[in-house]
Order: sequence, then C-alpha cells, then structure tokens
Amino acid sequence: MADSDRPADEDETRYVEVDTRAGRVRGAWRPVPGSDVRSAAFLGIPFAQPPVGDLRFAAPVPPEPWDGVRDALVYGATPQRTPLAEVTLIPEPSVPGDATLNVNVFTPRPGDPDAALPVIVWIHGGGFTAGSPASSWYDGTAFNRDGVVTVTVSYRLCFDGFGWIPGAPANRGVRDWLAALEWVRDNVAAFGGDPGRVTIAGQSAGGGAVLTLLGMPAAQDLFHAAWSLSGALANVSKERAGTLSAKIARLAGVSANRAGFASIDEGVLAGLQDKALHDDSGDRLAGIRTLLEDGLSWGPVVDGELLPQPTIEAIRSGMGADKPLVLGAADDEFTMVTDAAKAKLRWIPAGLALGKLGLPPRPRREYLAANRPQRRLGTAAVLGRYVTDVVFRAPVVRIADARGDATTWVYRFVWVSPSIGWACHCLDVPFWFDRLGSPEGIPHLAGDHPPQPLADAVHGAAVAFARETRPGWTPWSAQPGTTRLFGVGPSARDVLPDGYASVRALL
Repeated sequence: MADSDRPADEDETRYVEVDTRAGRVRGAWRPVPGSDVRSAAFLGIPFAQPPVGDLRFAAPVPPEPWDGVRDALVYGATPQRTPLAEVTLIPEPSVPGDATLNVNVFTPRPGDPDAALPVIVWIHGGGFTAGSPASSWYDGTAFNRDGVVTVTVSYRLCFDGFGWIPGAPANRGVRDWLAALEWVRDNVAAFGGDPGRVTIAGQSAGGGAVLTLLGMPAAQDLFHAAWSLSGALANVSKERAGTLSAKIARLAGVSANRAGFASIDEGVLAGLQDKALHDDSGDRLAGIRTLLEDGLSWGPVVDGELLPQPTIEAIRSGMGADKPLVLGAADDEFTMVTDAAKAKLRWIPAGLALGKLGLPPRPRREYLAANRPQRRLGTAAVLGRYVTDVVFRAPVVRIADARGDATTWVYRFVWVSPSIGWACHCLDVPFWFDRLGSPEGIPHLAGDHPPQPLADAVHGAAVAFARETRPGWTPWSAQPGTTRLFGVGPSARDVLPDGYASVRALL
C-alpha cells in the first residue's frame, strides 16, 4: 500500500519505519503474548532484483533504490510454486509474484542502531526444491521477546537455483544466501541488530545450507556462529549436475545452455526435473538407494570456485573453525516413511533388508547390534532409522569430529510426537522458534498438547547461543561424544557421554 492509499486518520502507532540502503520501509507492530515487549515485522523487503528475464539464471543483483516509503506489511513472493508439505510437514505457503528474493525482519527495536541486539538469520528447508520463508512457524516473535532480531530469507530453488547451466553462474541459490547475508550486514543495524553478532540457522536443507556456508571461503566474514538443525548436505558433483541438466534439455528438446533453459516455462521445467529423476526400472528401492549413495539431487554444486571442495573436506581443513557451531538431529527423521510398509516388511529379516539397501555384512552386523531397541520395533522401523542415520545422524558425527578442537555442541531431539509416533523430521522446528501456539499445523505434527517446557529448553538454548554463543551443555569439542538430549523424561539423563554411539558402524 502506498502512502496515498492509506487513510489519513489511520492510527500510525501501528506502524514503524526504518531506513535501509535502498530506501525507507514500513513495518507493523505486533504484541507479544505474555510479555510487555512488542515485535515489529517487516515483510518482503527485497535484497536483490527479481530473477526474471535476463536475470533469471544470473547471480543476484542488488535491488533498485526506491523513493518514498515502501510498505513491508505482507510476505513477499516465494520461489516455491508448489508446497512440499508431505515431506516438510511445515505449513509453508507459496506466494505468487516475481520479486522472490526478499527477507523478512522481526525486531523489538526497529530504528535503534544503538540496540546492537544479536541476530539470527534463518534459512528454510525443503530439499532445495521447496520451502518458504513465509511460514508462521518462522515468525521471530519469541526471539524478539528474548532480545534477538530474526531475519528469514528466500532463495532460488530447484533448477533455477542449483541446476548446472553452461554460460550461467553456478550455485545461484547459494549466491542468494550470500546476497541476503550481505544485506543483513549492511542493513540490520537499522533494525536494532548487531551485524557483528549474526548466527545463521536452518533446518533440513536449510541446516545443510548452514553447513555449506560454514565451509565456504566467500561466506566467512558474513556471520559469527551457526546452528544446523537436521542438516542435509547436498554437495552435488559437477559431473552429476551436468548429467541431470543434459537429461532435462533432452526431455525438453532444447540446447543444454542458458538460452535453451530460459525458453522453458518455470512450471514446465519443474515437471521435467521430476521426470529426469524418475527411475523406470520398477525397483521400489531405487530412489532410496540413490538418496543413500548419492545424496540429494538438487543443491549446492562443488563447482571448484564458489565451493572449491566438498563441505566435509573444507571443514576438516579448518574452514569455519573460528565460528561456534551447534548441530543435531531428531532421532527418527524419516522413520515414518516406512510405516506404510510395516506389514509387508514384517517377515523380512532386518539384516536382509539392509543388505538390499547396500550396507555390507560387517557394518550391518555392528549396526544391528547397536540398534537393538529399534530392531524390536520391526524391520520397517530399522530401515527408517537407517535412512535417518545415513542422511542426518551420521553426518552430525562426521561434522563434529571433522571440526576437531573448533567449538562444537551436539544434540538429539528425542521427544516422540503423539500424532506421528516418532521424533520425526521437522518436529523440533516449532519448539526451536517457541511457536507451539501457532494456529497452523501444530496438532498434526505435535499433537494437541505439545509440552511447553520442552519449547522453553530448546528455544532457550537457541537464545543463549545467539546471545553468548553458549547453548548450555558441555561441547563435543571438549569431550567428544557429549550429546544433549531434548525431550527425555523427567528422571532420564539429558546429557550422554556418547549420544550417537548407535551410528558409529556407519562412519
């Protein structure tokens, strides 16, 4: 809404204005339940020009300055066109429009550069193919209540963000992360934040983005700490990325170059992406084996330039060692995906099923011995835990070990959802944001009465880390194996000396 469209007698105490480098923006005040603190939301602020036309497959370009006051009262357009709710379990709406490269800022001290509050920059998940920063779960109200500015960012997804295109810059989605962080560096002080105390955080693919940035030379001056929730790394090789691009070009009947891909409608291209990944062999396990062996199909590409080497190698070499890191995963991220096959798998030995997924005999025996409680739940539960361990939990240990003496904390989220039946993927997100009162999606994922004390613990650790880079338990780097458990019963130990022992056979 422009100034001329706003009623003259409207209560201006509802709104607040802040100057950014590109121009002045207007946000809205909201009350914070149970607190005398107010939170101001500035939504859909562009950090780059719309990636359309000549800019579709280009590196992000800074936004054009504007005159007057720009309303930042509703969420901006999202790169996601089709929600992936079946996978993410998070309500993440798609917002139409071209200006998809934008940020949302939630702050208790807008217009106060002297406030110098710590900042959390959130990168959403969705397998690098879906997800939206416009989720009500990512609202920073609770962090504002606790003195932390929160910024959520959008970035190009799927082929537009990560496809390999001769003649176009690689890793366009990654470049969007960098551009958003540069925007935070240049503008967050005007919103009451401290550009020298920026913690990057994200879940699933967003957690993988955090780890990617941690191991990326170009990102080192843009943040000072990191928290990865269920980080899913996607260090796609140039060869694999090129093969997928060539297949999509063949399916579309266009040249495998920038001009050819630019001629394909965005919606058509999305369908071709799915078709290019489809396995025609009839092997029901083919997709799972590909995920386990090769990882995600879309995501950051090890291009030799922006990403000179795979993230784990970069971290092992010392990249990001000066930045405190918290990382962890839920106990059964993907176990629920095998629930539907429980009856069919009932009479199949777990060892045989794991062999079908490619686990060799010796680590298979060791893994089954270390996971006896899961084994008692049946073969479906073992397979689901195995996929969880390969994709999420074993990488936690690899990253923590690779960091050596670099300050690192590790956790597990173990609380079991009464509605899902597992400590599943995405379950920890509303606890981390302290958004159990969100009207969208909470009962479906966490039941009708999710425990507020658990949110107090998880969110409290996030706040402590943002403020003081200390989440509240002994670091793995000081005592390797030390793991905080979120969601154990009142009489159980909440810190274990080797909390990820059950995945050691996979390392």
